[in-house]
Formats: sequence, structure tokens, C-alpha cells
Amino acid sequence: MHVKDSAPWWRSAVIYQIYIRSFADQNGDGVGDIAGIRSRLPYLRDLGVDAVWITPWYPSPMVDAGYDVADYTGIDPLFGSVADAEALIREAHDHGLRVITDIVPNHTSDRHPWFQAALAAAPGGPARDRYVFRPGRGSGGELPPNDWRSVFGGSAWTRLPDGEWYLHLFAKEQPDLNWESPDVRRDFEDVLAFWFDRGVDGFRIDVAHGLIKQEGMPDLGADGEDVLEPTKRIDHPHWDRDGVHDIYRAWRRVADGYTGERTFVAEAWVAGPGRLARYVRPEELHTAFNFDFLRAPWDAGGLRAVIDTTLEALGSAGAPATWVLSNHDVVRHVTRYGRPHTEGHGPRHDVREPLDLGLGTRRARAAALLMLALPGGAYVYQGEELGLPEAEDIPETLLQDPVWERSGHRVRGRDGCRVPLPWSGDAPPYGFGPDGASPWLPQPETWKEFTAEAQAGDSGSMLDLYRAALRLRREHPALGDGGLRWQTAPEGVLLFSRSPGFACAVNLSGTPYEPPADSEVLLASGPLDGGSLPPDTAAWITVND
Repeated sequence: MHVKDSAPWWRSAVIYQIYIRSFADQNGDGVGDIAGIRSRLPYLRDLGVDAVWITPWYPSPMVDAGYDVADYTGIDPLFGSVADAEALIREAHDHGLRVITDIVPNHTSDRHPWFQAALAAAPGGPARDRYVFRPGRGSGGELPPNDWRSVFGGSAWTRLPDGEWYLHLFAKEQPDLNWESPDVRRDFEDVLAFWFDRGVDGFRIDVAHGLIKQEGMPDLGADGEDVLEPTKRIDHPHWDRDGVHDIYRAWRRVADGYTGERTFVAEAWVAGPGRLARYVRPEELHTAFNFDFLRAPWDAGGLRAVIDTTLEALGSAGAPATWVLSNHDVVRHVTRYGRPHTEGHGPRHDVREPLDLGLGTRRARAAALLMLALPGGAYVYQGEELGLPEAEDIPETLLQDPVWERSGHRVRGRDGCRVPLPWSGDAPPYGFGPDGASPWLPQPETWKEFTAEAQAGDSGSMLDLYRAALRLRREHPALGDGGLRWQTAPEGVLLFSRSPGFACAVNLSGTPYEPPADSEVLLASGPLDGGSLPPDTAAWITVND
């Protein structure tokens, strides 16, 4: 047996992110649901992914699209029931797919019974220990306890009629939990067990770098973050504090008590791969999203630097890298790569530089082959296999993201990457739901050319490229977990080999690149120019070790 077949599944898995509201709507209310996911499991199986990650499906007022959780062991009626979730897990397993669900530990909904009990309690009472309550500053406590800002814009503090303030690093309807509370720690371990008992294979941890706040809660100072922008600061008073690691060591013990290689993946926006590696030490989490790769420029030197530092840092912790190009919080990479500046504005949905969609699509195709050839695992965000661009023309009156209101209508928010998928047909809802059912966000008229139906069987389509790449990745013994060796190549070209007998070439230069003479092309992201790779093209090739 090859080592690839005996290693834990999560070390090399390709996991498909389902943004549940926008994946498939079975009941016609305009919002995706569990029944919709179940109806599309054969599509996901045939695509060739190993697992799915489903964004929050818990009961929620939906202030932040489900990331404001009111009950961690229920299912919102908008999506179905716990019985529906159990059926989905069973059916996914029958198709050879594992299921990862989202857990949101930094904050709850303000409708959660814990917060409702805290509101009903007197200041200083034990019910308030589950959250972060503080007296205000100023002579009458009329000023917030410190200068912390909400990720969505505005102050991170809201004052109650009794005079106390509570912390919310996101929307005011998302109060932060106090992870110094033993009750909070115990209850979340019970939540993990509840879903593990129902067959869930793992959890994606939302805001994994949050949870612990610095003692004394000092001011951030003048270098407070921009809306939706991750921090570059290491000693931050509420992000990436050392204390989070005690929590994840306890969570790992819960997971290790179950059979079937249950796993965690961290959403941790931290200051570089070295900080990220601390989350994936042997007794902590299994994997973590590699946002430095997502934010890297379309530039050979920049990409190679991120790849090298990532593999070195995570390898030193004994963990695999986990590569990702898009998700429900960042601009779709077809659009990012089609703009003059491709670096650093991963989450910035308000960037409006000139867009060359053809260029962005060529680069996205090449990036897919690069990502899927790198050692470790990878995540595919729903619709990237269809080549979907960011939907940038949603009317302001239809925007749903709380960022739009919280920023005083300065930042449009993340709705552009969350538009419901186009499955079939020539007009909205493009098979997302029953004909005549209006999706919760409008789909562009141009999306008829992006439907899964239109692309199926088209050898030049993005869908066909992903299917071919995922099939080869599963079959080829060199791909998945392992190492790589950089090979000599002209400036602007990335060329690395992986044993046995595989190499990936990505031409990020402005001139054609001639692959090694003894190589044979297995798969290319676009047409070759004779035997050469044109600019913004990648190829998987066979080589002699």
C-alpha cells in the first residue's frame, strides 16, 4: 500500500465548501437547504471531492447568515431538521463523502438562552459570566470600556439599560462568549460530542483565533483594523492569544475519543505561517486554512515564498498544509486575478479596479492546478469549479451582509461571493430552486453560461478541468500529502516535482515556457502553444525521478 492510501484522510483531502443558503433550494423559499444538498450529493461525488464542509445550519435569527447561533444542537427550520441532517450525513457517507460542519465558538446570537439569561440577571451575577460584560468609562460609565472595534465596523461594545456594556467583536447581535468560564468550555465540549455522535466527521472552527481576550482588555490604540481586514499584529489584545491553545487541546481529546479519524480545521487569520503552525501542533487541531496563499499576488516569487514558508512552518509541527483560493468571506478569485493588483485584497469586496474577466479566468484555471498539485489538502468553494466571478452589481437595496449597514454604507460586504449557484437553464433561478422561486440574492443574467448543465461534457469548461484534476489527483501516487522539490525554471515560472514521476509547471511570466524535453503533459489549464505553456497557464506533466 502506498503511503498516500494509509495516511489519515484529512492530510490530503479535497473538501468542498457548501454555503448552505446558496447551494440548492429544494422547497422553493429562495434559500438553500439540507434537502437541496442531499439532492446534489451525486454531483459532488462525481466532481471527485473527498468531503463537504457545510456552513452553519443551526437555529439563528440570521443577522449574520447563521453565524449568530441560538442553539448549537438544533437545525434551523429554514434548512430542515436534525433528522434531515442525520439523513444527509448517512447519505454522504454512502457516496464516499465525509461531512464537516461549522462551529461558532467566539460568540452566540443575542437570542441564545445563555444571553437571554444574562440580560435578565443583575450586573455581576453568575449568568453574566458566560459573556464579556464590563462597566463603562467616564464619570457615569457612559463611554465604552475600551476602543475595540467590531470587525463589521463601529464600536465592539453595546450598553445595556442597566449601565453595563457587553462585547461583540462582530455584530451587536453576536455577543462574545467568555472563555474563561468553565461552563462555556464544558458546554462546547458537549456540543462537539452531540454532533460526533450523529456521525459528523469534523468541524470547521469559525474565528478560531478569537475566544481569549487579554487580561485588563487594554486599548488597541491608533492601529485598529479596517473593516473585514485581518490583523498583522502578533501581540493583539483579542486575536491569537496564547490561551486559545488550551481550549483546542481539550477539543482534540474529545475528537480522539471517537473512531474514524474525526478532524478539525481552523479559520485563523493570524500574522503568518509561523503563528498558524501553533494551531496544528500534535495535540491541537489537525489543519488550518492557509489564507496567506489566498492573499498572495499572482506572481511567481510571491507564491513561491508563501508555499515555502507554509510548508516549512506547518511541516515543523507535523501538520499538512491546507490550501484555499476562495470562500464565503473573500472576493472570488476569478475576479481577484482579473484585476491589476492581485495581492492583499482577498477580503476587500469594495475594490473596484478595472476587471479583465478573461484574464482572471485563465489565471484561476492555472491556480487550480497549482493548488491541487501542492502537498497537503485543499478546499474548493462552491462555484469555483464553475468559474463563477464575483457578482458586483447587486443593487444596494438588496444587500444582506451586516457589513453594509455597520460600515455606514461604505463597504458593500460579502454578498457578491454568496450569490446562489446556477445549476441549469437559461434564466434565474438557474435550477437553484423551483422555477419561479426568487433566490435570496439575485443571480446575474450572464450566469446562464456558467451553469453546471452548460459545462457538463464541455472539455474546455472549468467544471471539466476540476473533474479531470480531481480524478488525476486521486489516482496519481505523487499527489496529496508529501513533499516537493523545486526545479530550475526561467524567471516567472514555478516548476516543482513530486515523487513518483510528477511535476507541475505554472507560467506566470509574459512569455511562453517550454517544459522539460522528456516530459509528457497529463493535464493543462489551457491550450498549449505548440509544446509551450503560454502565459497564465499551468500543466501537470510526467517526469523521470
